[in-house]
Amino acid sequence: MNAAACRLLSIVLALGAARAAGASECPIEVHGFLLGAISGRTTGAPPLRGGDDFVLGEERVRLDLSGASESGAMRALVKVDLFHDAVANRVDDDLREAYAGYTSGPFDVRLGRQIITWGVGDLFFINDTFPKDWESFFSGRPMEYLKLGVDGAQTRYSSDLVNAELVAAPFFFTADRLPAPERFSFFDPFSGVPNQREVEAASRLSNTELALRLYRQVADFDVSLYGYRGFWRTPSVRVDNAAVPTAATRWFPELVVAGASAQRSALAGVVSLEVGYYDSRDDRRGSDPAVPNSQWRFLAGYQREVWEDFVAGVQAYGELMMDYGPYRRALPAGSPQQDEFRGVASMRLTQLLDYQTWRLSAFAAYSPTDADYFLQPEASYKLTDRLSVAVGANVFGGQHDTTFFGQFERSDNAFSRVRFDF
Repeated sequence: MNAAACRLLSIVLALGAARAAGASECPIEVHGFLLGAISGRTTGAPPLRGGDDFVLGEERVRLDLSGASESGAMRALVKVDLFHDAVANRVDDDLREAYAGYTSGPFDVRLGRQIITWGVGDLFFINDTFPKDWESFFSGRPMEYLKLGVDGAQTRYSSDLVNAELVAAPFFFTADRLPAPERFSFFDPFSGVPNQREVEAASRLSNTELALRLYRQVADFDVSLYGYRGFWRTPSVRVDNAAVPTAATRWFPELVVAGASAQRSALAGVVSLEVGYYDSRDDRRGSDPAVPNSQWRFLAGYQREVWEDFVAGVQAYGELMMDYGPYRRALPAGSPQQDEFRGVASMRLTQLLDYQTWRLSAFAAYSPTDADYFLQPEASYKLTDRLSVAVGANVFGGQHDTTFFGQFERSDNAFSRVRFDF
């Protein structure tokens, strides 16, 4: 067991003892769960690097600690995992959230690591520019592990005129966690480059990430305006020689996003709309093939309960690349070319059965422009109020191994989970 795991275990035992000693008068509430998860490849194909048959194999202990002052004005929350990763053969800890909060009048302030979700899309994130863990999602962990925490300060303001949320992360940039080559097979044109390095954004005040959301109800619509200044969450790659590269540098270009969303009840269901403009500050002319071009992103969705305990939702999502001509002219010979427009249609079906102890769900996405698809069926059952099991799969496919879903075609996997809440 490594030092971090030992420290975490000591904290868990100490807090457990404190709670037992203080009984019901202890100001700290302790909850959590035990989680076992396993996911194996179904294609027989090895990952990009290595040869293990499993994408995921782990046991987790989650501890949720929360407390508040008698007035409720001050509060704190900690969510931390201790886990054993059988695929990587390691024991480690994962601090999911840890923040202190204070409320005074219309203001609410949180300081620390916190998970923030904005926007109205289902697995399509336009104005939610906060970090994601795509490896967790594609390997069968619970949905809550898709989002990663932001280390910073969040200030909320509430009034009859407008509500506002401001997030500032000054020194701790968090990138998206992408599928690792030791677990997944995917397209990586630079995997054979001998010298590779990643350059993170410098921890200085001028690199502070800022995200703003203004929202209120307008004509029965829940309307939000968004703004973000920071960096792309996925790294760009620049090589020393496009023809015969010997060195590759990964870095995070600057990004500014402005957008809006609206949602309301209509047509016996819920209608959702969202749009955002991605201003790629490091390549506004679109002539640098190593930097993503600026683009528009937009989404329309509809969800309704078709019959009791059966909910269906559909979405149409699109990306429109700006400065497509300069992009094509600057693209190195032999490099895969993106389309000017990418469209994706998705559907989610959810059925609850037997007094809602069974949950059957399926998410499907298909891109007619990329000619690729993604399927995630899942079935879960509550054996008791605290004990539940789940099985499911992640299925990818496409005509090309360079598209978003198509590149994972050799990484299909089936997963199962057991969870006990306490």
